[in-house]
Amino acid sequence: MTIHADHSAPETAVEDPAADVRAKFGISVEDYMLPARHQIQMVNPDGTLRSRDEQGTEPGHEYPTPGDAELMAAYEQLVVGRRVNDQNSALVRQGRMAVYPSSHGQEACQVAAAMCLSEGDWLFPTYRDAVAVMTRGVDPVEVMTIFRGDWHGGYDPKKHKVGIQCTPLTTQLLHAVGVAHAAKLRGEDTVVMAMCGDGATSEGDFHEALNFAAVFHLPVIFFVQNNKYAISVPLSHQSVAPSLAHKAVGYGMAGERVDGNDLVALLAVMDRAVKLAREGSGPLLIEAHTYRMQAHTNADDATRYRPDSEVTEWQAKDPLARMKSYLTDKGLLNDEASNRITEHAEAVATQLREGLGEDVPVQPLDLFKYVFSKPTPQLKEQSELLAGELAREESAK
Repeated sequence: MTIHADHSAPETAVEDPAADVRAKFGISVEDYMLPARHQIQMVNPDGTLRSRDEQGTEPGHEYPTPGDAELMAAYEQLVVGRRVNDQNSALVRQGRMAVYPSSHGQEACQVAAAMCLSEGDWLFPTYRDAVAVMTRGVDPVEVMTIFRGDWHGGYDPKKHKVGIQCTPLTTQLLHAVGVAHAAKLRGEDTVVMAMCGDGATSEGDFHEALNFAAVFHLPVIFFVQNNKYAISVPLSHQSVAPSLAHKAVGYGMAGERVDGNDLVALLAVMDRAVKLAREGSGPLLIEAHTYRMQAHTNADDATRYRPDSEVTEWQAKDPLARMKSYLTDKGLLNDEASNRITEHAEAVATQLREGLGEDVPVQPLDLFKYVFSKPTPQLKEQSELLAGELAREESAK
């Protein structure tokens, strides 16, 4: 499809989205686009299952409980994610990692975002989404390579269909939309998961990505992990909208709010979002309410902008403890399964310690090798000078 600089509707536009929504859900297009009046929550912080009337669902916003196998697989990834977060924080203190943005407390969001995707789908993470990248199947040491300070991202994006973790805020959303647009033009059955935080919604790239995705009706899920702070800036200083999910209607897409520490609800909401996007319903905006329990990075002092009482309040909503209680009460998690999962998590932590403890061989000429696809005369000259210097040093040994 060629994009023309005129005001005609794109070929991919839905002729009558209201009629499509009424036929599929029996509700108005406004009720479809607006999030449910209450966030979707299936499991209480103490691990007990909420009644259907208490889950926040409404017509057009209904979610079946995920199956037992999916819940157990997700819990295992949750345990691994927590162990990795804690291990990486220790590796930073030991000097084996340069920096690490911990997602301790947000792991449920990342597990659900990765698990809901099929093999051919794409994931575009933020710098804090290492657990999501691991859950997608990328080797843990490769995932953490970027935080060790290497010049490359650590893994092959094309092989895993996972974008390199972005440090620049919100740029990954534009990449995600581009991949979704290309996939649609090719006729591929691809859904793209574009992850970001609440701070990203204040960026211009956020607007551009959502507007383009909506206009061209692309299969993108914009997943906002609202952890209440953009580093030290609270959400109240970023937006006065009823919720970040309410921003969806302004672009002509559906929005939803979900408890980001409730892995059961997250899986249900994300599974449905992927299904709708794959069926051709266009992009969706999902806002997950969660909390970053630890500092922004090891260079941050979170006590300067949030009180300890707030952290304590959110500790009682820990997604790991909640899911463990729920699965135990449901009879799915016993001592044998728990021990097996713990052993798996420890094996991953050991793999990280050993992998990140190895010295990385230094190739000085790589300084010039990857700057341009075709080296400039200046780079060639500098590279030759360095090569000569290295050769003289070697011959002098």
